Amino acid sequence: GSSCIERTIHKFDSNNVGGVILGMFNTTQSITQFAHCCFKYALLHKIPLYLSTKNTILKQYDGHFKEIFENLYQASYKTDFEKENIFYEHRLIDDMVAFAIKSDGGFLWACKNYDGDVQSDILAQGFGSLGLMTSVLVCPDGITIEAEAAHGTVTRHYREYQKGNPTSTNSVASMYAWIRGLQHRAKLDDNTDLTQFCTFLEQSIIQTIQAGKMTKDLALCIHDAKSLKREHYLLTEEFINEVRQKLEELLQKNI
Repeated sequence: GSSCIERTIHKFDSNNVGGVILGMFNTTQSITQFAHCCFKYALLHKIPLYLSTKNTILKQYDGHFKEIFENLYQASYKTDFEKENIFYEHRLIDDMVAFAIKSDGGFLWACKNYDGDVQSDILAQGFGSLGLMTSVLVCPDGITIEAEAAHGTVTRHYREYQKGNPTSTNSVASMYAWIRGLQHRAKLDDNTDLTQFCTFLEQSIIQTIQAGKMTKDLALCIHDAKSLKREHYLLTEEFINEVRQKLEELLQKNI
C-alpha cells in the first residue's frame, strides 16, 4: 500500500478532562456512483440537480464531493442536461436549506448521508407529513431500484390496531412506494398500460386529499390539535376506500 500519513488532530491534556474525536471516510468510487445516480435521476424526471456541502469548513472531505460531481457533470452529463433545459449547481448547505424551505420544489437535492437523513424529515413534515415521504434507491446501472415508504414503521398505530381500536394511519407513502416500483417495472417492460395505471393511481391519491379527505396527520396541518374534530379526518380503511373509489372512477372514464 501507500505510505502512512500521520496528522495531529488534537492534543488532549489533563486540563481537557478527556474528549472525543469523530472520523469519517468515503471512497472515490462510492461518491462517483452516487453522483451518477443523482444525474441519471434528475434526467429521468427532467428536474435540476443541486448538491449541498460545507466545503468551506470540510475543505478536503466535502471538497472531494464537489469536485467529483462537477467533473462528472462537465464530462458526461452537461450536454444532456442542457437538452432538457435543466442544470446542475453546487450550493453551501446553509444556503440550500434556506432555498428549499422557501421554494415550491421541483428539484433534486443531493445530500451527504447525515444531511439527507435530517433534511428529508424537515421537508416532509414542513410541507405535509412524514406519511407522504417515499424512498427510492437507485443503482448506478439505472436498471435496479428499490422503492419503499421512508417513514419507518408505525408501531404505535399497530399496537392500537391489535387492541381493536380505530386508527388513522397515513398510507400514502406505502402507496407511492408501489407506484414508483410499478412505474419502473413498466419502463423496463415498455408496458404502457401499467404506466397509465400508475398515473391514475397517483392522481387518485392527490385528488382525494385535495377534496379534503385525509388522515389525521394531514388534518392537523389544517386544524390545530385543540380544534380538530372526528369529522375532519378519515380512519385508515376509510381513506384507502376513498382512494380506491376515485381510482375506479378514473379508470372507468379513461379505459
